[in-house]
Amino acid sequence: MRYRKLLLPLSDTPCGQAALSLAIRLATAWQAHLAAVILRIDAASVAPLAGEGLSGAMIEDMMQATERETASRTETLQARFTAAITAANLRLGLPDPAAPAATASLSILTGRDEAIIPGLARLSDLAILPHPDEDEDQSRSLCLHAVLFESRRPVLIAPRRDVTSLGRRCCVAWNGTPESTAALWAMLPWLRQADAVRILHAPEYQRHGPPAADVPAYLALHGIHADLATFTPLNRDVGAGLLAAATKFDADLIGMGAYSHSRLRQLILGGVTRHVLGHAAMPVLMAH
Repeated sequence: MRYRKLLLPLSDTPCGQAALSLAIRLATAWQAHLAAVILRIDAASVAPLAGEGLSGAMIEDMMQATERETASRTETLQARFTAAITAANLRLGLPDPAAPAATASLSILTGRDEAIIPGLARLSDLAILPHPDEDEDQSRSLCLHAVLFESRRPVLIAPRRDVTSLGRRCCVAWNGTPESTAALWAMLPWLRQADAVRILHAPEYQRHGPPAADVPAYLALHGIHADLATFTPLNRDVGAGLLAAATKFDADLIGMGAYSHSRLRQLILGGVTRHVLGHAAMPVLMAH
């Protein structure tokens, strides 16, 4: 099992640049195809947001300004993407199954990220998304949730900054849920080639399902050696304890199930997923 197709929505934010660097690195390492996408804003969609009291001419001006801004953003992202894949020696075009190599393509579509990207992700092995930084475009967070819940494909969340190591020391958070099972499965390509693998679990994190003690034996059937470590919450926060344990292991990639509890519950009460999304300094693979 290898990742053959990676999906990346391009973003002109600093987190978007970090995601582009990570995606190119992965495409090169896996000899995979990187399918990048630029989402243009439909200028007509701003009209309903204009509100009452605006003349037709004013709304037309707003639509034209949106079109100019979108065209400028698209041009900037195209140039940035072309420069990045050229520097990395990725061939622009579709892959040749008879001669595996890192390739890339760029599509320009119109619509909202959260409406378009989940559908594209269904025919991708892995979606790579910029960190949903609260200081940046909120559509990043909407897109992440949409891909997780609507595509059922794993998502790799890039950290805010470039990383120097990826997939050499891997942690997988286990709590027995279907979500953690999906994350474990999605992590297998990395775990097979990692230098060290650790399964992290905590009594407070465990749900109904197979215990963490059974995971190393399962991975051994795949030729993967993994050790098992228990972590404890920090200040009663399981997410903080999980990240502290991964950092202590010097992990450069962590895999985990996302939203074992409902998003509403996590929004109100907090949760492991929300904490990791907000505080992880390493790439995080999530699956739902």
